[in-house]
Amino acid sequence: MEVLRENGEHEEEEKKVLVISNELQDLEEKLSRIKVHIPNVVPEFDWNSIDTSQLPASYKTNSAKEQMLLQLADNFHRQYAHLCPDRQPLFLHPLNECGVEKFVSTTVRPTLQPYPELYNWDGCAQFVSDYLTMEPLSSPITPVLKEPVKEKAKKYAVKPPRDLRSKFELQQVSKKEADIKAAQKKKQKEEEEKVMEAEKPTPDPLYGLRVHAWVLVLSGKREVPESFFIDPFTAHSYSTSDDHFLGIESIWNHKDYWVNMQDCWNGCKDLTFDLGDPVRWEFMLLGTDKPLLLLPEEEEEELADEDLDDFDKEEEEKGFDMPPSWVDLIQISRKEFETRCPQGKKVIQYKSAKLEKWAPYLNSNGLVKRLTVYEDPECVRVLEVKGWFENREDMMNMRQLNKKTEVTTEYFSPGHIQGLKAHSYKTMEPETERTMEFYSETRVDGLQKRVENAKEMTEYFEGRSDFLHYRHTVFGRRTKRAQMVLINTELNARPIVQIKEQFHRNPEKPADEDVAERIFMILEGRIMLTYHCKDDYITASKKEFIKWKDVDNKGNKVIMTSDMCISYQVGSSVKNKKLLHLYEMMLKLMEEEKQLRHQVWESETEVLEILKIREEEAAASKLTVSMYDTERNEKSRQQRETMERLMLEERQRQVEQDLDYLAPFLIQMGSTEKMSKWQALRLKEDCLNDFKHHLIDKANLIQARFEKETQELQKKQQWYQQNQLSMTLEDEDAYLTYCSDAMFRIRILEIRLNRHKEMAPQKYIELEEKLCKDPRLTEYLKFNV
Repeated sequence: MEVLRENGEHEEEEKKVLVISNELQDLEEKLSRIKVHIPNVVPEFDWNSIDTSQLPASYKTNSAKEQMLLQLADNFHRQYAHLCPDRQPLFLHPLNECGVEKFVSTTVRPTLQPYPELYNWDGCAQFVSDYLTMEPLSSPITPVLKEPVKEKAKKYAVKPPRDLRSKFELQQVSKKEADIKAAQKKKQKEEEEKVMEAEKPTPDPLYGLRVHAWVLVLSGKREVPESFFIDPFTAHSYSTSDDHFLGIESIWNHKDYWVNMQDCWNGCKDLTFDLGDPVRWEFMLLGTDKPLLLLPEEEEEELADEDLDDFDKEEEEKGFDMPPSWVDLIQISRKEFETRCPQGKKVIQYKSAKLEKWAPYLNSNGLVKRLTVYEDPECVRVLEVKGWFENREDMMNMRQLNKKTEVTTEYFSPGHIQGLKAHSYKTMEPETERTMEFYSETRVDGLQKRVENAKEMTEYFEGRSDFLHYRHTVFGRRTKRAQMVLINTELNARPIVQIKEQFHRNPEKPADEDVAERIFMILEGRIMLTYHCKDDYITASKKEFIKWKDVDNKGNKVIMTSDMCISYQVGSSVKNKKLLHLYEMMLKLMEEEKQLRHQVWESETEVLEILKIREEEAAASKLTVSMYDTERNEKSRQQRETMERLMLEERQRQVEQDLDYLAPFLIQMGSTEKMSKWQALRLKEDCLNDFKHHLIDKANLIQARFEKETQELQKKQQWYQQNQLSMTLEDEDAYLTYCSDAMFRIRILEIRLNRHKEMAPQKYIELEEKLCKDPRLTEYLKFNV
């Protein structure tokens, strides 16, 4: 019985163990399903990344005056905290990059820069904002919407059957559809309003407690009419009464520190920015450079009669001047000033928009700024792209692309080869829809705008002596025969159906003789004239000419008849003009029609020429460089280097002329007072031989450098042939740059060697002549010359 009892107890214990193990497994499974999301932590700035070893001693230590200033600041802060216990602690002496406490006013050091753009507040603020970058945290989950796949149109399709529906029923259906669309539009508008309401930021729990650094520009100096704020991140200016500003804790500059003692219950709207008022602004240092209190005129007159010399002396004795700034002068090079943004590029993300900035000449196409506007807040579907350009040879300064309409608009500065001002198009193919605007003052024909598509072309003019301001041309279809036979001729242009022209009023002509509109209906053989309205009349005179052939079928000449001209004269009792006059007028109009057809062909040719030029300019994307920009202007740089090399060679030549070429050989001979004729001849020969060896060694040195450069270039070319297939674009650009530089050096060495070979014999002869004329050798060599 005891054994059975023990076995039963063991079984119960095993069951308990199984139950516990199952529970543990279940617990582990449930725990494994729980995922902990670690929030993103913004890392603090690593001060150890700054190399402080090269900084001056003023960054690492405090002078005696700075230590005294820190003690004054601590005393000032204790008094402020005692009098204003409910306010935030003052920002007085933070740590610098070396971990040393520095008073905030000593961190400001006014520095004059050699750039006129920084002399005004807006240019200076824009420069600072380009360097400052604010990067908000991106959303961890960004939904990406896929674009719907468009179905391809079938090439062969069955024609739809004839529409036999009732028009009345269709009208009723369209009316219902319009009502449905209006309701949907209203519903969509309500949904958009709800979305806008939902996208509004939630109430800020720290509203009124956040602290931000702004720049305050006080009125008075440099013709500033009123005080205003500057946002250092955007370079925008705001009035002191703007709703964005909820209060001011303190203000400082390089001379003093002021604490705002005014009530900010209404933001900054009611604040007085008279820093000389000790009741509203508590200053820290009692110096002589503090702003004066703005007093009423009556009090100023009373104080003018009093003697304030003793008072000023006491103030000067008690005052404490701000120590000099411990920071170095701000030095901005020309390259850094032009680069502006860090690494020359900056990206600013807005709501449903992105702004990109580049330094000039950083992009090969001259792009300096690009704004991308999106349809959705997630910035996935692009709505519009605008790009701004600088320093382009084709004078294009902006390009705008509308993704909805696929219309590209290019804008140009004055100076384009065709006077182009703007160009809007969907494709660069000819005879498609496009609009070209021109600088009319630079064109002989006064063309302002040209609108074209496959069937029509409309041109607008201004400032013409013939008062033409509008021309509209209607084209027909080319026949296949004309397309096959006529090539590159005026006859190959699109057939013209009609040309309409409109003119402004010419005050030198009577109204009923001043043409306002004329229409050449070429296919119908008619010409219609409409004149300007006379004063006190509401209708205008008109003429219509019906063209006939010069000869009939039998070869007889056709005579002008009355039915070939239909006239309508307004407010005149004079009889119609004679047929001879009308005949001459019709001949003149027929001649002008020929000229108009030629002008239309010239307009079409100009469009083709502009399209060709724009394709070439877009492919090249050349940038202009000022002749004074020696860093980028290759020609100017080469010219400067050539001038420097020539000046150096000239100096070396002068030094060589000043040297005594006989001195080394005379030292070897010792005394020259009793020199024989044989010694003089020997001295001359040694000098000439030494100079000859010098010329040969110089030629050999240039030849060795030439061969070395050539061998290195050949090795580089062999390496390129072996690794051409696996190279990246950067490697190919580096190879091409190396080849260009190597060929330039080889060419220079070749020119120097050839010039040396040409000049060496002449230099040898010149030295021999100098030796013969040298007063130390002339006496001994006069019989051998």
